[in-house]
Amino acid sequence: MKEIKAFIHRSRVADIVHALHNAGFCRGVGNLSVVDVTGTLQALDAREQGFSLELGLEAITEVKLELVCADDRADEAVRIIRRKGRTGQKIAGWVYVNDLGSIYPIDSE
Repeated sequence: MKEIKAFIHRSRVADIVHALHNAGFCRGVGNLSVVDVTGTLQALDAREQGFSLELGLEAITEVKLELVCADDRADEAVRIIRRKGRTGQKIAGWVYVNDLGSIYPIDSE
């Protein structure tokens, strides 16, 4: 299993989630989470930019998307995220892929 983390602009998250869902990534063993985070991606416009007291520098509210999927589908998921996450900027975010050693369901035993 793979864990894919992507840091993307908020304006792109809905398109990415819909594309992943349509490709079957939100069913079965896979899990998709979306969390607002403070980050240092380049702002798309002045309204997106703010000053973070915690970081002590300019920052934006960006989205961390986390997806768990089968090894053989990781490349497909990364392609979807990269294609749907485009903003027209040279760097519009980042995608990280990690191997997972074990996965255990929380069940009703």
